[in-house]
Amino acid sequence: MGGWAIAVHGGAGVDPNLPKERQEEAKRLLRRCLDIGISALHSNIPAIDVVELVVRELETDPLFNSGRGSVLTENGTVEMEASIMDGPKRRCGAVSGLTTVKNPISLARLVMDKSPHSFLAFSGAEEFAEKQGVELVDNEYFITENNVAMLKLAKEANSIVFDYRIPAPGTVGCVVVDKEGRCAAATSTGGLMNKMRGRIGDSPLIGCGTYACELCGVSCTGEGEAIIRSTLAREVAAAMEYKGLNLHEAVDFVIRNRLDEGKAGLISVSKKGEVACGFNTTGMFRGCATEDGFMEVGIW
Repeated sequence: MGGWAIAVHGGAGVDPNLPKERQEEAKRLLRRCLDIGISALHSNIPAIDVVELVVRELETDPLFNSGRGSVLTENGTVEMEASIMDGPKRRCGAVSGLTTVKNPISLARLVMDKSPHSFLAFSGAEEFAEKQGVELVDNEYFITENNVAMLKLAKEANSIVFDYRIPAPGTVGCVVVDKEGRCAAATSTGGLMNKMRGRIGDSPLIGCGTYACELCGVSCTGEGEAIIRSTLAREVAAAMEYKGLNLHEAVDFVIRNRLDEGKAGLISVSKKGEVACGFNTTGMFRGCATEDGFMEVGIW
């Protein structure tokens, strides 16, 4: 084992004209989340707890597309989704269609830990949240002025799919391997700007937007339908398991050969303490750190 490693992302597909101040704001948030995760890892907190902790922080900040700051449906409401996976026993939990749960990633964790199921959605997920006593808020809490303006742009452009002309914020995720070599992954999102009500993307789908096993942990972001078609997160693990590739080779192979014409990116860690990011989009908000002191935050 090569020690702990952590990576975070705030979405793939960045507007090339994004103002410098917004770029710096995003980098500061990514650094803050890395620092939270690093502090937890120094305290020997398990990987599964660290990914939840970091993604909760990302959900609470309105900068990216998760929790507060989630993009809007065609009706101007928010429907959030998230998933989490614990590598050692491949335990997982996922949620979709949330409208009042303040931190979707923690409800996904409760689905994993406190229910007999792996995935709950819409009214059933909301009922489970109430029974578990998680913090609930009005849907208006999640709606920001920026996203109201972006929805207007999306409607004017008649755009529902992943589209660089609509500079919407991106999905968030975190992957961690702890010093015991345990991998975990978590992903949270509001989905696509101007999406149809009831649309489910890749983020809550295990093996697509999120995957963790004994070899690695992966969180994806980008064009959800392309990620679903390619089972992108699982493909990284499969390339390592069946082709014998290391983490960097597996990520490169998957981004080059499994996305067809889709646009996406991913972050990943391996049980050996490696960390790797890959994307075929115009940038990806990302940051990573390892136990040997390496830290990097980037966009382009």
